[in-house]
Amino acid sequence: MNWYAFAIEFCDVQWQRTSGNNRKTVAKVLMATTIALLPTVSNNFKAVDVRTGLREWAFNTRRRQDAPPEGATILAWVGRNSLSMAAWEDPGKVEEILRAVGTKLDGSSVAASSIKRSRRVLNVAMEHAVKQGTLRSNPLPKGRGTTPKTSSVVDKRSLINSRQAAALLACVRTRPRGGRRLHAFFSTMYYAGPRPEEAVAMGVLDVRLPEESAPDQWGELLFHTAHPEVGKQWTDTGEVHEERGLKGRAVGDTRVVPCRPALTKILRDHIEAEGLKPGDRLFQGEQGGMLAGSVIRRGWRSARGAVLTPHEFDSLLGKRVYDLRNTCLTNWLNAGVPPAQVAEWAGNSVAVLLAAYARCISGQLTDLKRRIEAEGDLPAAD
Repeated sequence: MNWYAFAIEFCDVQWQRTSGNNRKTVAKVLMATTIALLPTVSNNFKAVDVRTGLREWAFNTRRRQDAPPEGATILAWVGRNSLSMAAWEDPGKVEEILRAVGTKLDGSSVAASSIKRSRRVLNVAMEHAVKQGTLRSNPLPKGRGTTPKTSSVVDKRSLINSRQAAALLACVRTRPRGGRRLHAFFSTMYYAGPRPEEAVAMGVLDVRLPEESAPDQWGELLFHTAHPEVGKQWTDTGEVHEERGLKGRAVGDTRVVPCRPALTKILRDHIEAEGLKPGDRLFQGEQGGMLAGSVIRRGWRSARGAVLTPHEFDSLLGKRVYDLRNTCLTNWLNAGVPPAQVAEWAGNSVAVLLAAYARCISGQLTDLKRRIEAEGDLPAAD
């Protein structure tokens, strides 16, 4: 069996087991590996067309049979020229493949996290080859130093303070197209800390608000579904978004997060202004469908450009929409909310929460010093 035939088989096996985003990752890794296992490069095809054909057609189970004639010609040529699986028994060739997977087209190295994901995909592929009897053992190197170290720690420079948050949200609200909807969306992320794919999946029934005349204006937000945007070519339904359960939770599990009075007012006004009914989606696009990721990112980038200084805009400060969630979780921890409670509201484990946000906690040092001093110093020695 040659590598290309094996990669097609492996892709089809993984397709049924993985989500849309994972399918894209598998296709990208298999594409780079396949190119590294071609002995020659044909002058009849452009390099970019070969990569596109492999990524978008060959390693997409749902679309492979629909490849256009020029794409099918490229894939047939790859199938004839791909090296056999015996190439994996050559340690030098294995190192060459790993370098190719970890290198960008301009010759620079890809991010450490991308190298780690690629190595994970190749490890699964090699184990599948061993299980099928195609290889005798997994040829990928193991042990320390085989993959670069990665960090899940949140960079404190990405967090926004309350003054910056107020200015950014106010700027979003003034957008002529969809500004009020985006304002409610970003406010929910800042005050309640959901992941973006969890926020876009919310319905009106997931917002439990008190009566406007109630003395206590705290409400509740329910999160039970996520709609990550993966691209219609990678989902089983052909839709841009994929419906999934909450990250790291059992199927059908629900997370309850308190809705502070400021957010209660924002969401109440949003539901009334949009004329939303109980069965409607909470955050909608202009045509009533799901709020698109491109609209969200464009709105946030525009606000950063209008509010921040050029130096701040080029920095990590609030660079990603996800930084609103990171800021929210950090604010909870700085306010003294127990980590176990923050982890429950955020949908993380306590270990993951502390590993990611421990360096962002601030404002408690004075109190901690006072507690340490309260223990007293050593008594004078005789």
